[in-house]
Amino acid sequence: MNIQFKKGVLELCVLALLKRQDFYGYELVHRISENITIAEGTIYPLLRRLTLEGYFTTYLQESAEGPPRKYYRLTEKGKEYARELEEEWNLFVEGVNRIIGGSENDEEK
Repeated sequence: MNIQFKKGVLELCVLALLKRQDFYGYELVHRISENITIAEGTIYPLLRRLTLEGYFTTYLQESAEGPPRKYYRLTEKGKEYARELEEEWNLFVEGVNRIIGGSENDEEK
C-alpha cells in the first residue's frame, strides 16, 4: 500500500481505537498491524503530536511483564476530533467509491 496514503489514515485509526478504550503504544501498534502493515516507529511520533495538541492524556500503569506502561486516553477535544475525522473519512470513501464504481448519473460514452 502507498506509504503516504497509509500515513494519512493512521491518525484516524489511532483515534478510532482510543474511542473504544485506553491503550498503550505497543498495543495500538499491534491492533493496527492486524489490519494494516505498519512499522512500529510510525505510531509513536503520531502519539506524541496528538498528545501535545491536547487530543490525548497519558497515565502510567504498572505491568506484571516489565516497567510501567504509558496509556493514552482521549480527551473531550480528542473525541470531537475523532468524530470530525470519521465524518470526513466516510464522505471521502463514498466519493471515491462512486468514482471507482461509476455512478448511475454517468453518461455512457
